[in-house]
Amino acid sequence: MTTEPAPAPGRARRSRPRLARDTIVGWMLLVLCVSLLSVVIVVRESLHLSVGERANAAVTQEIEEFRTFTQEGVDPETSRPFTTADRLLEVYLSRQSPSHGEVIVGYVGQEGVVTISHGPGAPSVEEYDLTRDSALLRAAERSTSGTTDTAAGEMRWARTVVDVEGGDDAMLLVAVFTDADRAEADRIVRTLALVSLVALLFAGVVSWLVAGRLLWPVRLVQTAAEEITEQDLTRRIDVGDDDVSGLASTFNRMLDRLEEAFRAEQRFVDDAGHELRTPITVIRGHLELMDDDPESRAVTLRIVTQELDRMGRIVTDLLALATSERPDFIRPTDEVDLSMLTVSLDAKISALADRRWGVSQVAEGTARLDTQRITQAVLQLAQNAVQHTADGDAITLSSDLVEDPVLGRALTISIQDTGPGVPESDREQIFQRFAHGDLPDGRRHSGAGLGLAIVRAIAEGHGGRVDVGGRPGQGAVFTIVVPVAEDTGRAPDEQEAP
Repeated sequence: MTTEPAPAPGRARRSRPRLARDTIVGWMLLVLCVSLLSVVIVVRESLHLSVGERANAAVTQEIEEFRTFTQEGVDPETSRPFTTADRLLEVYLSRQSPSHGEVIVGYVGQEGVVTISHGPGAPSVEEYDLTRDSALLRAAERSTSGTTDTAAGEMRWARTVVDVEGGDDAMLLVAVFTDADRAEADRIVRTLALVSLVALLFAGVVSWLVAGRLLWPVRLVQTAAEEITEQDLTRRIDVGDDDVSGLASTFNRMLDRLEEAFRAEQRFVDDAGHELRTPITVIRGHLELMDDDPESRAVTLRIVTQELDRMGRIVTDLLALATSERPDFIRPTDEVDLSMLTVSLDAKISALADRRWGVSQVAEGTARLDTQRITQAVLQLAQNAVQHTADGDAITLSSDLVEDPVLGRALTISIQDTGPGVPESDREQIFQRFAHGDLPDGRRHSGAGLGLAIVRAIAEGHGGRVDVGGRPGQGAVFTIVVPVAEDTGRAPDEQEAP
């Protein structure tokens, strides 16, 4: 039994795909070819039919003119009606000018031929003498018109017989040869077919170029998709201004989202590895040094528990920051009563530590906010204030509705403390991930440095920002500013006096 060799590693066996360009051009040429062929066939049949109709019309017209002449014509020599058939035919034929391919023959009695008049394009007597065609004469005796195949080609004919008083009968035979006109029609058809073939080739070239131009973004998408890797998502496609280029624009936007998602994932992994490495090292070191002494074991377990708690907080903060880049990070609820929200925030933050807690101002009105995220941000600011103050220091909460020069109508929620404040040079840096500030006693903050980054993410998720104020040495003021509807609440100077 023979087996087919397996494909080389890393290479997938696949057949050459059918190109969309080939399919489009092929179908277009097929439809155009069928259309042009139909036109050529219809034109050919129409021209041949027209040749036959013109021949029949010429024959019929000649017969009618002869009948009219026999009824109304007079002999030019006597100015009286014709008395002999040969004189009638001689005068009539002398006045006729046969059309193209037409032959007129006058007969007197049974066999007498008066004259033959040939039009241009008609066969000569040497080529074909219809007066000697016995089959035609017999057919003329049986019928008044017909179509006959002769040595000179197809001939359409008609005859009429006129009785002349006192003489023999006069018979007029009119014949029209159509081969010359049919040959001209075939020449026109051949010219049309040649022009159609050139047009078909031209349309094929143009459609190939146009299809390539229209499908170029698709090819770019395919090329870019093959070049993109998990480590490099910076590849983008140059787009035009047509409908197909919209595919490239959509692909670029998808790459933007993927790049941001991979960047967020990589940042999360880097942040987690950076922050979790220290507590893991501490835990491993204490566990390796732990002995059988109960007191030492208790100290080690207490340290391990603290480090595990810190790891849990770090993971929670990292997950919150990773979630902040998702579109559903902020989920505004229905209209929230701002005064009730302020009272609720005061009740929650006052339990954080032994400080002189207070509320300086309460906003009145309603607004659409994500109360859980706002509460999380304010609690984080309050916890940050607790860490930078000592027992007995004051921490004040306030909320207000203001007209912000950038955001318009906005809600502000502030946490003010009497701690050391934030230096001007550090006010932007402290909102970065893993940034640490100095504690009042000069020590570095022991947290992961993610709290203020989460606060800024929550504020920006609401379309707002976080401001830092206060003077160094006299305390800090952290203010969350989020836009609200124009008809939300009333500013303090607009409230009615009690």
